Amino acid sequence: MKTQITIEYCPKCGWMLRAAYMAQELLTTFTDDLLGVLLQPSETSGTYQIRIDDVLIFDRKTAGRFPEIKELKQMIRDQVNPGKSLGHSDRS
Repeated sequence: MKTQITIEYCPKCGWMLRAAYMAQELLTTFTDDLLGVLLQPSETSGTYQIRIDDVLIFDRKTAGRFPEIKELKQMIRDQVNPGKSLGHSDRS
């Protein structure tokens, strides 16, 4: 069963482009694994959260930073397709 990624972002903070870039990267990498990526403007200032289905996997406030794209791809791969090779993103 394919999963959906949700990127909830603060539009007032100007994070829509960052969310759109991450969505593009995820859709390109996980073409066969994802139902889609939902970009969800948040009502709460400073929000940048990423969920797989309804499970929170990254929260900017908790982490104190944004995720690196390599890190994000690894987190999602580990949940949706653990056997998938990420090529150069798998290297440390």
